[in-house]
Amino acid sequence: MNDIDILGLYFKGKELENAIKEYENGRPAAYIIGEWEFFGDRYFIDESCLIPRCDTERVVETVLKHLPENGRLADLCTGSGCIAISVLKRKPLASGKGIDISSSAIEHARKNAVINGVENRLDFSVDDVLDDCLENEIFDVIVSNPPYIPTKDLEKLDEYVKKEPTSALDGGDDGMVFYDHIVSEYGKNLRENGLFIFEIGYDQEEKIRITAEKNGFDCTVTKDYSGNPRVALLKKTNKSEEI
Repeated sequence: MNDIDILGLYFKGKELENAIKEYENGRPAAYIIGEWEFFGDRYFIDESCLIPRCDTERVVETVLKHLPENGRLADLCTGSGCIAISVLKRKPLASGKGIDISSSAIEHARKNAVINGVENRLDFSVDDVLDDCLENEIFDVIVSNPPYIPTKDLEKLDEYVKKEPTSALDGGDDGMVFYDHIVSEYGKNLRENGLFIFEIGYDQEEKIRITAEKNGFDCTVTKDYSGNPRVALLKKTNKSEEI
């Protein structure tokens, strides 16, 4: 089903005509509708939030596999909250925290937590992930789908993708600014045997492995539905196993 077909599910008559015009003028269908489906759930979004994509569902699947039933999750650069919310909805004893620099995105994330019934187990805060935003809190899993497009590549993006917030796309000169900071600064916030789980770009497998090794983590990378590297799982290196 293409985007215009999807618009037809939400709008009829003149409203549909107007929606198609907006779409043809470059506004993504998700923003026209004001909501999008992710992992079988409903999420309110607008131009302050990255549009949830099916490849990110692989991240959710990985977190669900590794987060203890009563575990605690941090979702950095949470956007609409779709990763944390999808996980907690399926782990009814787990709890978590979502952080994003955009107050508007956090507003949507809070609303999405309510409509998906996890608002009592998921806190949100407006903060800069590139600061020390977790303080002394401890988590079983720290997950992130951070900005990872190199700045120089932003102009090459699809015109519809360019309508998404630059703050959710721009990963600095090499696309690794957020990964490097999170892995180097937030290892102290992981429980013993805790994990980092990241969405990565299709061409970032080698770079994330270097970042992991430099900070004392083993790295396993799995692929998305198209066969591209997509999910990086980082686990603290067990020195005793190396001897």
